[in-house]
Amino acid sequence: MTDTAMGSLSEVEHRAHLRRAVIASTVGTTIEWYDFLIYSTMTGLVFGKVFFSGSDPLIDTLKAFGVFFIGFVARPIGAAIFGHYGDRIGRKATLIVTLLMTGIATAAVGLVPSYDSIGIWGAVILTLLRLIQGIGVGGEWGGSVLLAMEWARGNHNRGFIAAWPQFGAPAGLFLANLAVLIFSWISGDQFLVWGWRIPFLLSIVMVGVGLWIRLGILETPVFQRILDRQETVRAPVIEVFRRQPKAIALTALLRLAEQSPGYIFNAFIFTYGTQVLGASRDLLLTGLIVTTGLGFIWAPIAGALSDKIGRRQMYIIGCIFVAVFTFVYFAMLDTKVPTMIFIAVALSFIPVMTMYGPEAALIAEAFTPRLRYSGASIGYQLASIIAGGPAPFISTWLFASYHSTFPIGIYVVLCAVISIGATLMLPDYTTKDISTEAGYEPAD
Repeated sequence: MTDTAMGSLSEVEHRAHLRRAVIASTVGTTIEWYDFLIYSTMTGLVFGKVFFSGSDPLIDTLKAFGVFFIGFVARPIGAAIFGHYGDRIGRKATLIVTLLMTGIATAAVGLVPSYDSIGIWGAVILTLLRLIQGIGVGGEWGGSVLLAMEWARGNHNRGFIAAWPQFGAPAGLFLANLAVLIFSWISGDQFLVWGWRIPFLLSIVMVGVGLWIRLGILETPVFQRILDRQETVRAPVIEVFRRQPKAIALTALLRLAEQSPGYIFNAFIFTYGTQVLGASRDLLLTGLIVTTGLGFIWAPIAGALSDKIGRRQMYIIGCIFVAVFTFVYFAMLDTKVPTMIFIAVALSFIPVMTMYGPEAALIAEAFTPRLRYSGASIGYQLASIIAGGPAPFISTWLFASYHSTFPIGIYVVLCAVISIGATLMLPDYTTKDISTEAGYEPAD
């Protein structure tokens, strides 16, 4: 569809295309995050026991979190690769490839032989698949957010619309934990033998659904306008590092307060809960299912609130919220009372989603449209190396070293302070209409 044709869409037609784009990005992102986050659940519960020697449970868990971290290292690589093509050929085509890559790699994890069958080679294969999975997810986020946000007109609801792909993360984790819980019940004592594999294998079915939905959408009006005006850049990744390096760095740093506690709450909790508190696997899974349900309700609400009070203000509120909540969270866990543990886990995603909802628009708006896929994706995914990936490993190491959760709370507070500083330095474009300005250049 040409620039002229895009501009001639009636309000009814535009709303229909916007609705399809939001559904396609949200469903696809849910599937992608199911694929990526089911790994975080299984790392604390399964992988240390299945793919390593079993000499020391805590050491084996640290090794498993090391493999877990590989996926985060791969995410900026995926952001650079798919950011390039997303800014060169379009959002839609790139998102189809990322969906296939992540889904196939995830399903293959369910087929990897255990340590008892092939020794350390199981962990090697697992690491390779995690690398592929991370590359796919690294290219997914930017495209999904832009697919929704670039269909928005004006500036009154951009935060709300961009928050719907963010809905996919808690929704994907909800489905992942639900699948693990169901097959935990079904397989019982055989969970470590075969029950854990089924949720991974189910990914291939979900990918088929997501692919069918994404094939039916149109390219975004913003990027179509860039194509029609021949404003694409030959090497967008290089160009965005040249033109907007500060925005990339600030984007990565502002996510410290969101990603670090997020992965403590959904990955480290299984190690701490089962090995230290003696809580049951099913209690923790049920709590996480509840918190992800609350999370995917709160994420679009937080995005909508950012349209009212500003992205920057909403994000800083989230940073302060998570810093305080982390101490309350561990205090409730350390009572070892099942009800208190459940409540702590069930509430844990609310402060994280307070940041995650407005985050998509806050980051994407900071980059010029012709470099937006590359810039937003790379900045967003670089945080996975300094925040999300190391967080469960750092938390496990801190607890093993100090035998207390207090240092973990201090770690989260430091992340929040850095994020607040970065957020204050990033331009806030909440009130700017960017829907008709294909080539606008945000200040770096």
